Amino acid sequence: MRVAIDTQPGGTGPNEDWVAGTPTLAVVLDGLSTAGLDTGCRHGVPWYVAHLGSRLIAALAEPSASLTDGLADALEQVATLHPECDLGNPGTPSATVAILRQREGLLDHLVLADSPIVFEGHQDFTVITDLRVDEVLPELRAEVEQYETHTADHKEALRRFVTAQRQTRNTTSGYWVAAASPEAANYALAGSTPTEEVRAAAVLSDGASRLVTEYATATWTEVFTTLRTEGPRELIDTVRKVEATDPTGRRWPRYKSGDDASVAFCQW
Repeated sequence: MRVAIDTQPGGTGPNEDWVAGTPTLAVVLDGLSTAGLDTGCRHGVPWYVAHLGSRLIAALAEPSASLTDGLADALEQVATLHPECDLGNPGTPSATVAILRQREGLLDHLVLADSPIVFEGHQDFTVITDLRVDEVLPELRAEVEQYETHTADHKEALRRFVTAQRQTRNTTSGYWVAAASPEAANYALAGSTPTEEVRAAAVLSDGASRLVTEYATATWTEVFTTLRTEGPRELIDTVRKVEATDPTGRRWPRYKSGDDASVAFCQW
C-alpha cells in the first residue's frame, strides 16, 4: 500500500489533527476542540493525539490484532501516561479515529466519530463514517450556526454547545470518541472489504472531507482526481481557497473559519 499524507492547521493555533501512513496502515485522528473550557488535563489535545496515534501504530503492527482491540489497547496505554490528570473530566482530551489497514487480500477499516474513510470502487464511491454526533443537541448546534465566526455571540454559543455536548460524550445516549477509557473502542464502526474491490482510498479528517460533505463544491470523483494527480497538499489548499470565499461562515455556517485538515491517500 502506498500512502501519501499531509496535515495542515486551520488557523494560527496548534494543529489538533494527527496523520500517519505505513505500508499497511493509514491513521487519521481529529482532536476535539475544547472551546477554551477546562479539560482537567495539563497536556492538551495535540499531545493527546500524538501519543494515541503512535501507540495505535505500534498496537496494530501485528496483523492478527483486530482494529478494535488495537484501539482499546492504545487508549489504555495513553491513559497510563498521565494519571495525575483528571481523566474523569467530561472534557478530557479526545479525538475522532479513522484507521485503514491492508492484510491478506482485505482492507480492514475502523471509524469512531466523523472522520470518514472513502473507498474508490470500480464503479462508485463508498463513504464509511460515524455521524452519531450530528444527532446530539441539534438546537444548540443551530444556535452556534446562526452567528458569524469570530463574533462574541458565536464564541459564547459554541461554549454552551460544547459544555452540553460533553455531558453526552461517550454515553449510550450520545456519541463516542477516543478519550480516556478503552470502552469507546467497542462502539467504533469496523469491517473489512476485499482489496480487489477498491482502486484507492482516502482517510480524512472532516476538515478535509467537508469540501464534499459540507461545502458541496467538489465531488468524490474530483477529490480523488486531485489526490491522484496533485496529492494531499493540493486538496487541503483547495479547501482553504473555498473557505477564503466565506471567512465568516455566512454561506457555510461552521464552528470556525477553517478547521485542521488531514489526508492519507492510499493506492495499490
